[in-house]
Amino acid sequence: MSEKDPDKPCIAICAGTNCLALGNQAVIQAFKAELAQQELTDKVDIRATGCHGLCERGPNVLIYPEEIYYIEVKPEDVAEIISETVLGKKVVDRLLYTDPLTGEKAVHQTDIPFYKKQTRMIINTNTLIDPQKIEDYLSIGGYTALSKALFEMTPESILNEIKTANLRGRGGGGFPAGLKWETARNAPGEQKYVIVNGHEGEPGAFMDRAIFTGNPHNVIEGLIIGAFAVGASQGFIYTRHDMPQLKENIYTALAQAEEYGLLGDNILGSGFNFHVEVHFDVGIFVSGESSA
Repeated sequence: MSEKDPDKPCIAICAGTNCLALGNQAVIQAFKAELAQQELTDKVDIRATGCHGLCERGPNVLIYPEEIYYIEVKPEDVAEIISETVLGKKVVDRLLYTDPLTGEKAVHQTDIPFYKKQTRMIINTNTLIDPQKIEDYLSIGGYTALSKALFEMTPESILNEIKTANLRGRGGGGFPAGLKWETARNAPGEQKYVIVNGHEGEPGAFMDRAIFTGNPHNVIEGLIIGAFAVGASQGFIYTRHDMPQLKENIYTALAQAEEYGLLGDNILGSGFNFHVEVHFDVGIFVSGESSA
């Protein structure tokens, strides 16, 4: 956190599923090439992020620290963005979102009607994180909740915190998470398991993918805290097999967490052991249902 310079220019390019389909890889490469040509590689950061949310207008690009938001960016726009916005601190009007009702242009992401009335809780940090860099997650306070849970709380106090917060499942039932965790902890038997159901079977349901592909460490941190509260030493991540980006992000995040001592044996020197296994299935919706 101390190494992060909030004033250093950063180009956050959406690398979510839809922007990937709309050609974001060519945009990312164009930014890298242009920065190298102008000898700016060390002075300007590039961040390939998870989904920004406005999928229909991708590829989306967010310029920090001014937080200027561009839509439908193409490789031929890159040189102008760097010269005008990154270096010149000017706005490229033609790349801004234009409200179809009023004709007004939105300079910042929060000015766009799509975002204006949203309180974003799940993917709100996507633009701040490269999902394949644990350092990005740590720099915004990632894994501090895990540290607090392991060293300042008991499993019972964690369960009470979750129940007090009224955290609920993201499925249609909205089941209280604290009750589910407490039931698992109180169930007979020494061996307990915690499973992340990241499987989606119905068309157009990409909620779990948006989390996994944008901020996998957020899921892993929650999984470890849940395991500590439940008393589990083994966890599973269950999701679909048909998305290479999803697989790469999950495996990379798990390896990084282990490397940093956040996963595996004696996590952070706490004496708590927890391991995670990943299971990819072929796409059977009912397999993720709790009674299965």
